[in-house]
Amino acid sequence: MLVQHVLGQKPATLETITPDASLRSAAERLGAKKIGALIVSKDGKSVDGILSERDIVRKLGEEGAACLDTSVANTMTAKVIGCAPTDSMVSVLNQMTDGRFRHMPVMDGGTLVGIISIGDAVKARMQMIEAENSALTDMISGY
Repeated sequence: MLVQHVLGQKPATLETITPDASLRSAAERLGAKKIGALIVSKDGKSVDGILSERDIVRKLGEEGAACLDTSVANTMTAKVIGCAPTDSMVSVLNQMTDGRFRHMPVMDGGTLVGIISIGDAVKARMQMIEAENSALTDMISGY
């Protein structure tokens, strides 16, 4: 299964936040949208970084609640690993597992087109395993 197939099954909305926004506003958006990460982008098309719930919690642990008034740029992960719509979900899942991160922006020709979560990757892998299992069962049964 390819990344583009998974993106086609998800809502078309993509949540971004500007680097100068406060951590407080980022945390509020994450909570309101019930999501785990925001793509940091000045223009909504490029990726300047990514900000996850983990990033905010780490900053809170280091600096306390006062950090919520600092900018997203001071907390975001600036070195972001992305993928393309034509990448396989297995390779995305492997990259996430190896890199120990849960969200990956999807870039098409340098333009942000979506985000894949570890949940999306696991769900896609489970669907592939179920399809293979069904095919093998049918083959054994003589269908």
